[in-house]
Formats: sequence, structure tokens, C-alpha cells
Amino acid sequence: MENNQLAQRVRAFRKLKGYTQLELAKELGVSVAVLGSLERGTRKNDPKLLNHIAKTLGISYEELMTMKEE
Repeated sequence: MENNQLAQRVRAFRKLKGYTQLELAKELGVSVAVLGSLERGTRKNDPKLLNHIAKTLGISYEELMTMKEE
């Protein structure tokens, strides 16, 4: 999956679940800078971090990673 598409999905799910970047970063144990760079698509994808994000947001890893065909 392209970084920008994944970045948009992480941001969208975060907002949908009612988290600010600061709140989610604290839950994940990462800095806001790390989460922000992931949401901008400027950080290399880390499957372990993405899995942790999915679990924290209450979604599956597959749901986070799967793009719907338009």
C-alpha cells in the first residue's frame, strides 16, 4: 500500500475513534512526532507499530491495511 493512502487511513480511523494525535500517541507509547510523520506518509511503515495502532483503535490490522476498490 502506498504511504499516502495508509497515512490517510490511519488519520481517518484515529479521528473516527475520537482520538487526538496526542491521545493516541500516549496510548501507543510513541511521540506525537512519530505519529504525525506516519499520518503525513513521511515515515517508513513499521508493521509492529501499525498492528499496535489497529489494536488500540479497536480494528483489525487487515482493516487498517485494506484499500477498497473505487
